[in-house]
Amino acid sequence: MDLFSVALINCYSVLRVFQQPQIILLKEGTESSQGKSQLISNINACQVVVDAVRTTLGPRGMDKLIVGSNGKATISNDGATIMKLLDIVHPAAKTLVDIAKSQDAEVGDGTTSVVLLAGEYLKQLKPYVDEGVHPRTMIKGVRKATQLALDKINSLAVKIEKSNDSQHRALLEKCAATALSSKLIHQQKGFFSKMVVETVLQLDDLLPLDMIGIKKIQGGALEDSLLVAGVAFKKTFSYAGFEMQPKSYKNPKIALLNIELELKAERDNAEIRLNSVEEYQKVVDVEWQILYEKLDKLAKSGAQVVLSKLPIGDVATQYFADRDMFCAGRVPEEDMKRTMKACGGSIISTTKDLTDSMLGTCEEFEEKQIGGERFNIFAGCPQAKTCTLILRGGAEQFLEETERSLHDAIMIVRRTIKNDSVVAGGGAIEMELSKALRDYSRTIAGKEQLLIGAIAKALEIIPRQLCDNAGFDATAILNKLRQKHAQGSCWFGVDVMTEDISDNMEKCVWEPAVVKKNALQAASEAVCLILSVDETIKNPKSTSGG
Repeated sequence: MDLFSVALINCYSVLRVFQQPQIILLKEGTESSQGKSQLISNINACQVVVDAVRTTLGPRGMDKLIVGSNGKATISNDGATIMKLLDIVHPAAKTLVDIAKSQDAEVGDGTTSVVLLAGEYLKQLKPYVDEGVHPRTMIKGVRKATQLALDKINSLAVKIEKSNDSQHRALLEKCAATALSSKLIHQQKGFFSKMVVETVLQLDDLLPLDMIGIKKIQGGALEDSLLVAGVAFKKTFSYAGFEMQPKSYKNPKIALLNIELELKAERDNAEIRLNSVEEYQKVVDVEWQILYEKLDKLAKSGAQVVLSKLPIGDVATQYFADRDMFCAGRVPEEDMKRTMKACGGSIISTTKDLTDSMLGTCEEFEEKQIGGERFNIFAGCPQAKTCTLILRGGAEQFLEETERSLHDAIMIVRRTIKNDSVVAGGGAIEMELSKALRDYSRTIAGKEQLLIGAIAKALEIIPRQLCDNAGFDATAILNKLRQKHAQGSCWFGVDVMTEDISDNMEKCVWEPAVVKKNALQAASEAVCLILSVDETIKNPKSTSGG
């Protein structure tokens, strides 16, 4: 065969290749990016999220002012709150929002730390992605490092002695004070840490969160806040005759209703065609009769306090006042449920067959003026142990941030009671873990050595950021810390008050070990998840009328 024939055959086969139909697998407009560049872009997106909360860490952390789409302004330095309000759309960066939420739900504190750790892990691993290290190798390294860190925390954590009540309470107060030291109310942490510990110790053994009510009243100083050992809620809208009712009782019976004790205006409900005044009078009489029957049954039941989710009208209010009974209508559902759990009885929908078992009771009921509001307070509840924190303060945003801060402290105290071991805060435990991982990495060969070394370096972000946020020379303080930890002083961390380092175990800067363990696990899971993604496919929005 001559050369010309061979060239012709080659041209023909090339043409045939070009003529093959192109395979279209995904809908037009689908965006797809994959490979190394995709992973780097995901890591960069996470870095941006971390930068948003980086400065909120620690006692000298700054606050963020976030204005929502509805114009509501929120001032907070709580990592989970900020992450929720940021409304992040990047799919990989949303992982960091999830770990902040899970940390908040599980232990209540350490939400900024967990995001910071995950971001720093990714930052330290980014050069290895560039160099072409396989993501699976990195994931294996991260998991190994996390396991080693958790084992180290377990071996270092100090058990809390529960036998001595006053000692145990003092330890819990120190943990609460550490949680509050980075919050807006850190100046009053001594006052609030005692209140938080008192609150949690008043609950049952299961420590249910829903039995702690937090009510906010603008005005007054923070120190005017008080703890009520029972249920307290704001006085509801009331009708004429209300002031004639007694405002305090000893051992009252309490009726909890889901009944409207009010005369209905006919035009609101139905159209009635009547031929004579007598017929109209009959309708009105029946309506009054129905209402009075309900009221009589409540009075005969022996109830002295009547609460209802639905309105209690002026006729009923005056009827109760004449019989020295107290009533409140339109009580919020959560307050009704807490009152029922605490005082016993049940929420009833009919006044027929009212028995004593349906009524609740408490040692003392009182209506009390607190600031500009009047509060109904049920104290000495026999059924379930419950309490209510009444917070005072100036601006609404300030009170909301105080509530978030106390939530963190309450969660910390609950966790410390359930998991009775603590570690030193202020970056001390992270420095010790960093040293342990660095020492271990030198005993092994291969890529894992570099990866575990990178994680060890990443852990130093917590003390470094504490220094940066306080305006200290981070490099100098970290060098001092490395030296102390190398000499075997495992509880040395950043001392924000003296701009130096100190033994944080002695200084009583304590955190429950479970907070640190949860943060390390959540951060490593998020990192493994982000590293395992090598392609993002974004489907186009479906067009209407398709």
